[in-house]
Amino acid sequence: MVLRFTLRQLMYFVAVGETGSVSKAAEQLNVSSPSVSAAISQLEQEFGVQLFVRRHAQGVTLTPGGRLFLTQSRLVLGQAHALHDLASDITEQPRGPIRIGCLVTLAPVILASLRRSFERSHPEAVVSQVSGHQGHLLDMIRRAEIDVAITYDLEIPQDVIFDPLAALPPYVLLAANDPNADAPALTLKELSERPMVLLDLPISREYFLSMFQSQGLRPNVAERAGDVAMLHSLVANGYGYALLNIRYQIDTAPDGAKVRLVPLKGDFRPMILGLARVRSEYEPNIVRAFRSHFGQAIDDDRIPGMTATD
Repeated sequence: MVLRFTLRQLMYFVAVGETGSVSKAAEQLNVSSPSVSAAISQLEQEFGVQLFVRRHAQGVTLTPGGRLFLTQSRLVLGQAHALHDLASDITEQPRGPIRIGCLVTLAPVILASLRRSFERSHPEAVVSQVSGHQGHLLDMIRRAEIDVAITYDLEIPQDVIFDPLAALPPYVLLAANDPNADAPALTLKELSERPMVLLDLPISREYFLSMFQSQGLRPNVAERAGDVAMLHSLVANGYGYALLNIRYQIDTAPDGAKVRLVPLKGDFRPMILGLARVRSEYEPNIVRAFRSHFGQAIDDDRIPGMTATD
């Protein structure tokens, strides 16, 4: 069968169907109204179906057949865009959309700078971002709502690939005026009787509590914080110590009070920072480009927004 219509005609038809007006569609497409009208007339003639009911001075209304035609036209245009993206991948030119997820505790530290440097290196990339907890990010990857997630190697399912890049050992966060703020290191046994401010986030919470359990200790959880900013403020104002893996470059809580980092003595499993993505035979070129960029920007001694580990 010979097709006697063009994607441009479909694009004009969809614009009119969505706006309900030839003139509005023409303005949206930056073409003349007669060009749009001619494209629709050609489609109607080719397929032998009336797509619109024309009402003088009241725009146009889709016929029942026109509504079905609009649905299929959107699908055809979507497939055409997919072919365009595939051709871009074949020619190895990273371009097009990529949606990046990031763990909520990491996002304020590294996401913006990584995104900016990636966009500078790949000006044809269209980047969007979202932050969330570990379980949320993994669900979004599996539902194809994001392409990659900057996160930790915690509870990674079999259908998700995790590329490890940097180890983040735990450390102790103290108020700057704490008696142990200048200690060379502290043990969990020394801390267990003291009030603790727990980072109360899914998976992270279990990780920190398991450290005490592994040594037969029970922490004295006095406060819980649902985000790192609140945790810093509580610690800085003397409500207890905290355990963290993210070594922020700043030593000031959001309210201006000071905090101090002290190494944690002991053999504890570090958090492994890396990139998660769905297990698939096909990987878009734009995703490959971001993985390469991310790998070049991060290692054990160099993480944007963080100080080097001891």
